[in-house]
Amino acid sequence: MKMENFTDSPKLSRNTTNRSEELYQNNIDNETLLNIVSVPLFAALLLIMISMGCTVDLKKLWAHFKRPVALAVGMVCQFGLMPLVAFTLAISFALEPASAIAVLIMGSCPGGSISNVMSYWTDGDMDLSVSMTVCSTILAIGFMPLSLYIYSTTWTQESNNSSIATHASNITVPYKVIGMSLIGLIIPISFGICVARKWPKQSKFIVKIGTVAGASILIVIAVVTSLLYKGSWNAGLPLLIIGIINPLIGYTIGFILAGLVQQSWTICRTIALETGVQNGHLCSTILMLSFKDQLSSMFAYPFIYICFQIFHGLMFVTAYQIYKRFKKPSAGPMDSPQLTT
Repeated sequence: MKMENFTDSPKLSRNTTNRSEELYQNNIDNETLLNIVSVPLFAALLLIMISMGCTVDLKKLWAHFKRPVALAVGMVCQFGLMPLVAFTLAISFALEPASAIAVLIMGSCPGGSISNVMSYWTDGDMDLSVSMTVCSTILAIGFMPLSLYIYSTTWTQESNNSSIATHASNITVPYKVIGMSLIGLIIPISFGICVARKWPKQSKFIVKIGTVAGASILIVIAVVTSLLYKGSWNAGLPLLIIGIINPLIGYTIGFILAGLVQQSWTICRTIALETGVQNGHLCSTILMLSFKDQLSSMFAYPFIYICFQIFHGLMFVTAYQIYKRFKKPSAGPMDSPQLTT
């Protein structure tokens, strides 16, 4: 049978049309659901960042910038090791170009605000956590395009899919979204700092409310993403395995590297969480802008990563809280929350 006859068959044409209509309808349903939950999610995120600002001590925050060892370790993990890990996993599992580029984009993203909440729940260094989130968002303006340029050539040069090769070589970095994310971090955090300085007692109440909102938003994100992208679980075993182990690798390398430069356990925990948590919203935005005709095959990975970065993070929080309850750590050089000199 000739290929022309096969591809032009009415049955295949009807199937293709039905599939396109199904994807179109799913996109409409997803957009409707996303619009419904976007307002309460934004309000909860705003409250979370205000409450995180209430935990910031300006003197300690400035100390991290004066001696930026911990910040430097965090940025090396975020923009040096995480893209390299994503690239290595994509190569090791011999992913298709579309899936590989999605993994790479996720690995090149800056940290997300979820890490701040998890750092708070694990008694992390909140001044470092907030400064790392802000700094990684700023540096993403330059480091994201650089990482994607360095690593994506493997698939843009070898891919037989001309569409993937064309789009991957012209990936759109949403600078407007990055800028809005930065504003969404700095303004509420600054407001929280002002509240803590002027009304210290009330700020403690705001922190409690914010942490409850943090727990709620994690649950909402997990439920919403599951409803929006429930078909992503059928993406294939290699992509699922990478989505499971990639956040774990991020948490692990962040903790180990911080320990190697003799940072306190508090800082080690903070850097670990900041490294493993990636900005999934930014990754999804890049995919929507750059790969509109390949979304069905590329959107699975951000969904899987988001779910498991939350799952693993909550497991760490639970383990720490259990440890904290049953065994009080003794004060030692590595237990001190102060900056190492």
